[in-house]
Amino acid sequence: MKTAYIFPGQGSQFPGMAKDLYSKHKELMERANEVLGFRITDIMFEGTEEDLRATKVTQPAIFLHSVLLAMEQEQQPDMVAGHSLGEFSALVAAGAMDWEDGLRLVAIRAREMQKCCEKVPGTMAAIIKLGDDVIEQVCAGIPGVVPANYNSPGQVVISGEEQAIDAACEQLKAAGAKRAIKLPVSGAFHSPLMEPARTELAKAIEATPFHTPKCPIYQNVTANATTDPEEIKSNLLKQLTSPVRWTQSVRNMREAGATHFVELGPGEVLQGLVRRILPEEGLEIEGRQ
Repeated sequence: MKTAYIFPGQGSQFPGMAKDLYSKHKELMERANEVLGFRITDIMFEGTEEDLRATKVTQPAIFLHSVLLAMEQEQQPDMVAGHSLGEFSALVAAGAMDWEDGLRLVAIRAREMQKCCEKVPGTMAAIIKLGDDVIEQVCAGIPGVVPANYNSPGQVVISGEEQAIDAACEQLKAAGAKRAIKLPVSGAFHSPLMEPARTELAKAIEATPFHTPKCPIYQNVTANATTDPEEIKSNLLKQLTSPVRWTQSVRNMREAGATHFVELGPGEVLQGLVRRILPEEGLEIEGRQ
């Protein structure tokens, strides 16, 4: 039996997150406050949903919560993967980089993505019960909209400019989508609108020490396993404007022998996605938060 550790991305946060971990990890969490330059723990423990929704807070909060949980696990995973932001948590869990370096990268990523959101308003929408090929075809015909997250069979998220997303939702419903739901997000993540964030993130990634991970990581951009630090760095940067191939990643982990999937971090979103991607019997899917 092979075990895969999987790590959630933006949207899994909740008020009070990781509060029960503070007494055991006080020194590390206080160090995180110093690295970030603000008391993220206060927002995590006492902040409202609205407080936690700000990208510069959400991303480091989820990263910190996930990494703490990974540190508590006695078992070494056979493979790891993370959804969008979760890829940074996965890399720390696999030993590809130090947690402080990971936190700094996440903070820069969040800051630069927030700038993109403010520069050009964008949004995302979940398309339910429609084939990937149909979604790709419709998006290809509408400038300013792209597939962003292949979450599970029958659930793809599209991303782009507000008007383009509205037009795409109408066309996709006409093409047979059961629902097209605009998401409460602050920008068009994993789309070309995030391109301006590339410059600063590239500098930060290049300045960060990366190591060969202890186990393969299945990265969002390719959905394939790698242990090559240079490939990992390149894919992390490409991830800004490329789709998250989660469905394909989970299937590839299963093909590599994974029968035990453990979600480490806030929420239970990934557990549900894995169950939809792999509806077979005999798999163990659990979460630790």
